Amino acid sequence: MRNYNNNAIVKMTFEFALDIMEFSDKLREQKRFAFSDQLLRSGCSIGANVREAQGAESKADFVHKVKISQKEAEETEYWLELCEFGKNYPKPGELLNKIESILKVLNKIISTSKKKND
Repeated sequence: MRNYNNNAIVKMTFEFALDIMEFSDKLREQKRFAFSDQLLRSGCSIGANVREAQGAESKADFVHKVKISQKEAEETEYWLELCEFGKNYPKPGELLNKIESILKVLNKIISTSKKKND
């Protein structure tokens, strides 16, 4: 990973994407292909958009890209909750706690960035 080690949200979302890749493999092993694909897309997209935000052209562009990450995180949380409560689905365990932490950080970044624009 590039020199983003000092950036907490970049690191969190990268590590989360790796965890999502593993969990998606578990879903695939159980032939839950639609869930695996949806979760893989949304879960990895969080970090991709956070990384893209690092090169934003303006503060508004930065906020926009982080908001996209937030939406992807909310979708990912939804899929994980369905697995948690669905019958015969692998349980996401710590992934639910991790996505909640990511959402908190993303929300804080958005609110702080918006205040700086006022």
